[in-house]
Amino acid sequence: MARESTIAVIAAIAGNLAIAACKFLAAAISGSAAMLSEAIHSLVDTGNDALMLYGIKRSGKPPDADHPFGYGHELYFWTLVVGMLIFALGGGMSILTGILHIVNRVSSKASLLGYGVLAVAAAFEGISWYFGLRAFRKEQGGRGVVETIQVSKDPTTFSVLLEDSAALVGLAFAFAGIFIGQRFRVPWADGASSIAIGILLCAIALVMVYESKSLLVGEGVGRATAQGLRALIASDPAVESIGRLATMYLGPDEVMLALEIRFRSDFSLRETRAAIGRMTNAIRTRYPRIRHVFIDASAIGGAT
Repeated sequence: MARESTIAVIAAIAGNLAIAACKFLAAAISGSAAMLSEAIHSLVDTGNDALMLYGIKRSGKPPDADHPFGYGHELYFWTLVVGMLIFALGGGMSILTGILHIVNRVSSKASLLGYGVLAVAAAFEGISWYFGLRAFRKEQGGRGVVETIQVSKDPTTFSVLLEDSAALVGLAFAFAGIFIGQRFRVPWADGASSIAIGILLCAIALVMVYESKSLLVGEGVGRATAQGLRALIASDPAVESIGRLATMYLGPDEVMLALEIRFRSDFSLRETRAAIGRMTNAIRTRYPRIRHVFIDASAIGGAT
């Protein structure tokens, strides 16, 4: 999964660099506010994807004395930063540019070259979107799009797809703004499309920030998984009762589990230790993402 995410991010960086150059050229030719917003959007996306790639690399660092559980949360932190940048730089700048063009009654100039650049940008964006979709589908596992975003613990899988989807829709807005403004002589249409692009980017950014924040503050496994863990532990003959069960994602594929267990008092210390080892192996076999298991045991038998 990490490999697919990395490929999707690298493809997005390469595509956005080419797309940004095309859009800036189109903006210079047409004078379009929407096209300038799209160029800024692609430039911001390039920097954002570079930050996500940095986050992926940092999150893979092994544990050390200062970070005994590793650096998995760095991926969530940098995705949160990316979401904030999209909101402020991408969405905010696009809305401001659109408002200024409407207030100053700046008209865009349509040209075949400008439309051609739009088409080339759409082609590059489509390629980047394909790699993002491929990584997202591996995470999807038969779930719906919204559900997958909500349950995904790897924010890069949906972040890249959301960015590229917004870029494709933004290109359509830019085309509509330029065409309508020229065809019907409506000078504010181009500025309005720039504002629409900005609102779209802000919405995408809010989704990224919300999901990343949830993971960054310590999100646990789903309810069904927690219930499965309880059932698995309760099935061991040495267990009398289960107290608190807490989990936390340390990274997309790494979970920490802490639980309180009361063992049967008629079991010896040796039998209890064997039961702990047995349960730990069973948990890691059924739930490979759970790599750290901590058991707070009480009522351990005193016999050996």
